[in-house]
Amino acid sequence: MTGAVITPVSTRVMNLAHFADQTAMRHPDRPGFIWGDQSWSWKQITARINAMAYALINDFGVQKGDRILVQSSNCNQMFESMLACFRIGAVWVPANFRGTPQDLDWQAESSGAVGLICHSYFPDHASTCAPRLRFTIAIGSADFGPSYDDLVEQHLGQIAPLQDVERDDPCWLFFTSGTTGKPKASVLTHGQMAFVITNHLCDLIPATTQQDVSLIVAPLSHGAGIHALLQIARGAVSVLPGGERFDAGDIWHLIAAHGVTNIFTVPTILKMLVEHPAVDQVDHSSLRYVIYAGAPMYRVDQEYALQKLGPVLVQYFGLGEVTGNITVLPTTEHTIGNDPRISSCGYARTGIQVQIQDGDGAPLPPGESGEFCIIGPAVFAGYWNNPDANEKAFRNGWFRTGDIGHMDEQGYFYITGRESDMYISGGSNIYPREIEEKILQHSDIGEVAIIGIPDPKWGEIGVAICVAKAGNAPSGDDIKQYLTPLIASYKMPKEFHFWDELPKSGYGKITKKQVRQVFLEKRTKQAGGS
Repeated sequence: MTGAVITPVSTRVMNLAHFADQTAMRHPDRPGFIWGDQSWSWKQITARINAMAYALINDFGVQKGDRILVQSSNCNQMFESMLACFRIGAVWVPANFRGTPQDLDWQAESSGAVGLICHSYFPDHASTCAPRLRFTIAIGSADFGPSYDDLVEQHLGQIAPLQDVERDDPCWLFFTSGTTGKPKASVLTHGQMAFVITNHLCDLIPATTQQDVSLIVAPLSHGAGIHALLQIARGAVSVLPGGERFDAGDIWHLIAAHGVTNIFTVPTILKMLVEHPAVDQVDHSSLRYVIYAGAPMYRVDQEYALQKLGPVLVQYFGLGEVTGNITVLPTTEHTIGNDPRISSCGYARTGIQVQIQDGDGAPLPPGESGEFCIIGPAVFAGYWNNPDANEKAFRNGWFRTGDIGHMDEQGYFYITGRESDMYISGGSNIYPREIEEKILQHSDIGEVAIIGIPDPKWGEIGVAICVAKAGNAPSGDDIKQYLTPLIASYKMPKEFHFWDELPKSGYGKITKKQVRQVFLEKRTKQAGGS
């Protein structure tokens, strides 16, 4: 049948909320969510999901395809709202809860949300967005809308029919971190996310069952929410810390108390965890997988974490647009020693093709640097109402990540840095990550970020912002002297500055955009005062 065109008979897929239904049928009385002293069984969770889904349809007129914005820190209601939206075919639109009311208002406008589920901690956010919305539901006690829990209590026992969905029906608008401008809304779909969940279970936490326990140490609005879906699919329990702020000591005690087997986090949080004294004081032998993603982890931090935790580290490289599914470096590949692969971000994920391409889209051979480009079922459906961004993001069907690196002969990939982090000094392209790795090998340095700053002579110069380890006070000359034999002279930062801490995003990542903004503000203030 050469040249035949096959038209799919059906593109129907399972509604993602059915994962909870399946788990509740198999394990109705097992705990599914624990928060402080409270615990909910899978039967109770699905009853609450159905009640909220019923309220959205019958009390607020929500229809398939409507967007529901969520402004909340982690809580059981946020966990439930994701599945309630999925169940009725609505689109879950979680915001970074650390954003401003104006940030949320822009997300409400750009998504065309019809309603908002908002924690009582954020009345200004609710009032700012109210003119754009049909309704607001309050988590906790607030006067800006009916209570989420009251609505659930009112409708307990009601069953909201599981909405039929197609493979490409949106389920989640996943806002990017916005490192180069306003966050863009990546459209995640029911069919795509079913692949993502299966792939994560396959490549990140294989052999996970209802006996496993996952600890939530990142916002559910992004990667931790996706990780929670894996637990739902397998019937594992998710544990949420009781405190409002991150407390490394509390995290370790929860791991011991609940026998936690897997954690999803980012390198900066993992670094804080393994450097906390409690890591040596509590039993964490239950841990099988400590997954870190969102940014590369520096080699010196990897080795320290391995020394403290043993062979439980799993790294994955991915963006919101590919929902984490680009490469993986599993526990078996994390070693202490000189194996160069430990400095890689691993190999291509199951069912995903990764290619290093030049500026024209041609594939590059092993060892040559170019842009990471991706095809596969995990790639998102595109940016919501943003044709210009979509045109820039795709080339010949490949999604362009904006990350720069190379592949070796064995198919392991190495990230040099983001294209947006690169600066040009004296006509030479400089990627900060290589230099940052070297600086972190200095015994006095705990964190570092290198940014490119405009300069009349060189075009741009490198500025290294360092955070010294407690009790140490190195100078810029110390670091420069240390670096001299390790890097080419043209890569040497022209300035070294020491701060008490580096600014981080709401998800615990060091972003160059924030570092550059704070640096320029400090420089402007100093110039004005001189």
